[in-house]
Amino acid sequence: MIEQTLTVAAIKGATVYLEAEPKPACEGCNGKCGSQVFAKLFGTHKKQFPIELPESSVAVGQKIKLALDDSNVVRHAFYVYMLPLFFAFIAMFFTALVLNLSEPLQIVSAFLSASVGFFLAKMKGDSLKHQVKVIKIYPISLAITQIDGDCTK
Repeated sequence: MIEQTLTVAAIKGATVYLEAEPKPACEGCNGKCGSQVFAKLFGTHKKQFPIELPESSVAVGQKIKLALDDSNVVRHAFYVYMLPLFFAFIAMFFTALVLNLSEPLQIVSAFLSASVGFFLAKMKGDSLKHQVKVIKIYPISLAITQIDGDCTK
């Protein structure tokens, strides 16, 4: 199981919007690596993750621990990374070897087929959010280190 603790950013009806705290990729280079450069270049926009919690009463700022079954992660990674590439190669080879079209038309067909692959990957990826489970809802009055027993005192 992959677990992550997120913070409640907003609540709209039964939908709770969660935000993860940004983590640095590493601390060995003091911000001179490619990860840090891209983070500075593209900003620190926090993405919100919506989840349905109809029976629970949570407040903004409260911490929630979510879990994802890691057995499906590889399959979903295949959909996101390999499916568009696979569609593009099949279309390119089909237009080149079977239809004998010119190179610009091969490129266009590969691009269109990759777009179809991205669309299918997005449809498959939407099923992933239904597999996320709420493990623990922390009380808002205590720090997480006090609850989990990570405190050194």
